Amino acid sequence: MNLIEHVSVAKTANIYFDGKVTSRSVFFADGSKQTLGVVLPGEYAFSTSQPENMAVISGSFEVLLPGSTTWQTFTAGTQFALAANVSFKIRNSAIAEYCCSYL
Repeated sequence: MNLIEHVSVAKTANIYFDGKVTSRSVFFADGSKQTLGVVLPGEYAFSTSQPENMAVISGSFEVLLPGSTTWQTFTAGTQFALAANVSFKIRNSAIAEYCCSYL
């Protein structure tokens, strides 16, 4: 089992798209933050306010990265980077989980 140790976790979930995407914020002693999320099947548009690294924990996502016209598939164990102040889309046909690290 993968664990994140010695952290604080927000009790309140971040809920998007009528509950189809949820995440919990995880805070580290050094001041950094990650979110752990679950995405139900669908297609969703997101935007960033700071650079992010999204790691797929389970399942898979098709991702339309900023400036691209081609969807790319990311499966469990893979990740993709996003710059600050960009928009991107994800879609999936089965439940998937992710971990987002804020850079």
